[in-house]
Amino acid sequence: MKYTSVYLLILVAFSALALTSCNTKYNKVMKSKDVEYKLRMADQYYEQKRYRIAQTLYEELYPVYKGTDKFEELYYKDAYCFFYMKNYRDAENFFKGFLEVFPNSKKGEEVDYMRAYCFYKQIPKIDLDQTNAIKTMGMMQTFINTHPGSARNADATAIIDECRARLEEKELRGADQYFKVGQFRAAAIAYTNLLNNFPESKFGDKYMLKTVLAYFKFADMSVTEKQIERYEQVIKTVEEFEDRYPDSNLLAEAKIYANNSSENIKKIKDEQAKTTTQL
Repeated sequence: MKYTSVYLLILVAFSALALTSCNTKYNKVMKSKDVEYKLRMADQYYEQKRYRIAQTLYEELYPVYKGTDKFEELYYKDAYCFFYMKNYRDAENFFKGFLEVFPNSKKGEEVDYMRAYCFYKQIPKIDLDQTNAIKTMGMMQTFINTHPGSARNADATAIIDECRARLEEKELRGADQYFKVGQFRAAAIAYTNLLNNFPESKFGDKYMLKTVLAYFKFADMSVTEKQIERYEQVIKTVEEFEDRYPDSNLLAEAKIYANNSSENIKKIKDEQAKTTTQL
């Protein structure tokens, strides 16, 4: 136990000494009037992945190197400092600024991609606002259009597909929530919108079946005066299902709801006829 305590004390002492040494070196760099030395140290800190220190030094050197042949590399690394520190909003602004200041840079394609990628990195959980997912899709598509031969286009396409899947999932969760709380008409409309917004979805037939079920439940819980037209909506939706997905293995289940709706319509009409006869 004694040896362990002694070892910890030595470790703490060495850590404190190392930290003091680093702080002393950093202070020396910051106070130096030698801008070339400062730039070398900024690059050294950058290579050591000490991005916060490197960024501070780069920022201080902007007025000195602006307009020189070293400014482009300085600006480029400064933007990446923000990115590596996970400050994606500022990183995006700096990548954007780089493209504006150096429109003919050989790094232009990379930086253009990184700007779009910063929006991607800011996408929150699916349950939250997906504005950045929409922006990412637009930015990545613009990148692909602007750089048709880029090796990064495969990654850009994959990110677009991922964002589209996120937006689809978010809409699906909203529609499912309507269904869960018994708002069946709202659920049916939400499922229909989901299908219209993502017509190429591999889950399209599932969304149509959900629409059929939601409309059926809506009709089933309606007052008698409204039921016929609402059961007819179920039948119409199943017909659309068959037109759109004739080979779906879910079609048979959808037709059950159509048949049940037809039977219910017949029962209602028979009951109405009896009532009229009695009168």
